[in-house]
Amino acid sequence: MKLHELTVGIKGAGELASGIACRLFHANIRHIFMMERANPLAVRRHVSFCESVFSGTQTVEQVTAQKVESSRDIRLAWEKSRIAVLVDPEWLTIRAMTPDVVIDATIAKRNLGTSKDEAPLVIALGPGFEAGKDAHLVVETHRGHHLGRVIRKGPAQANTGIPGNIHGFTHERVLRAPADGFFESNHDLGMIVQQDETVGHVSGRPVTAKIPGVLRGLIKPGTTVSKGLKVGDIDPRAEPSFCRAVSDKSRALGGGVLEAILSVYNRD
Repeated sequence: MKLHELTVGIKGAGELASGIACRLFHANIRHIFMMERANPLAVRRHVSFCESVFSGTQTVEQVTAQKVESSRDIRLAWEKSRIAVLVDPEWLTIRAMTPDVVIDATIAKRNLGTSKDEAPLVIALGPGFEAGKDAHLVVETHRGHHLGRVIRKGPAQANTGIPGNIHGFTHERVLRAPADGFFESNHDLGMIVQQDETVGHVSGRPVTAKIPGVLRGLIKPGTTVSKGLKVGDIDPRAEPSFCRAVSDKSRALGGGVLEAILSVYNRD
C-alpha cells in the first residue's frame, strides 16, 4: 500500500501527538484523524491541534487541522488537505473508519484501552505499553539516547516523573495547579515572566513562576484542573519563537512513528 493511501487514527491531539501528525503529514501520509476529549489539557497550545476543538482550525508549521463533528466529515477535511480532529474520548471513530494504523499518543503513562486488534498496525507511545502485548510496536518517549527508538518486543521505560531538562532546569520550569478548581490567567503564551511572578490563579491561590523565561505553555484559562496538574511551562532560553515550533522531542517521536509505519508498509 502506498503511503498516501494509508489511513491513520491518532488518540490524542496534544503537543506530542500533533508533532507526530505533522511529521507524518510532511512525509505524505495525509489521511489522518485525531481523537480528543471535549476539554483538552494541552499547555503548549500554539503547537497542539486540539486547539481546533475551540477555534475550529489550528495550524502548526504549515499543517492545518480542522474540527469535524463526525466520521462522515473526515474525508471533507482530507479533501482540503487538512487533518481531521474529532471530540471522541472513547475512540469510537476507529470502528467507523477502520484505519490501517492506530497510534496511542495520549501520553497517559498507562494503557487506557488500546489493543492490537484496533488496526493492522497499532503503535503506542511511552510508559504503560509493552510491544507485542498492548500494541504491535512501542516508541520510547524517555529523553536520552533511546528517545524515539522503536521497540518491537518488551515495554517502554517506566515514567521517571522528571520533566525534560532545559538549561539545567527540570521541575522548576513547570507550573502546576496549587489546588482543585478553575485556572484563571491574564497572561498570554510568549510573554516574558520573571521569577516569583504570579502567572495565574486556581481557587484564589497563585500559580507562581519559579524561574524567569518565556511562557512557552499555558493551559486554556477557564479549564477545570486538579491539584498538581501541569498548567504551564516556562522556557529559560527566553526565545518567544519557540512557542510556535514543534519541539525536538516531538520531532524525534514523529521519526520513530514514521520508522514504525515504514517497517510494515513499504514505500511503493
